[in-house]
Amino acid sequence: MFKIILRLGISLAWAMACVGAFAAEALPASDDPALEARVMKISNELRCLVCQNETIAASHAELAVDLRRQVREMLQNGQNEQQVVDYMTARYGDFVLYRPPFKPLTALLWIGPAVMVVLGLGTLFVVLRRRSRLADEAFEPDDKDASSDPHLS
Repeated sequence: MFKIILRLGISLAWAMACVGAFAAEALPASDDPALEARVMKISNELRCLVCQNETIAASHAELAVDLRRQVREMLQNGQNEQQVVDYMTARYGDFVLYRPPFKPLTALLWIGPAVMVVLGLGTLFVVLRRRSRLADEAFEPDDKDASSDPHLS
């Protein structure tokens, strides 16, 4: 029984080692490295609509793959980078841009984090200032301090 398991294990290991010999590296979608560089440049500027925290260059979602293919086709048809970005923006809105432009509709995206930090720091300042003005009697004593204080017993 041991010999059968050993032979089976050796055969399996040999088969797995041979599989690597037949593996091939993924071919680039285009033979033109300059075109691929342009596709990657635009793909790094566009947000994946499925993942939302990744560019279409980094995403493996099916939609991102389709968008990269569409960008490649548009560039092959003679459109420039700005025309491709304009087309994607017209079709999907400013949300498709990884860095949306500053305008009234996107102002909250740009100003919102700073406003939240200022409000948070302002609230912290007001609360700490009010607490510092309170007398010691306004705070409840700790249990440890109450049991060790001889005046409270």
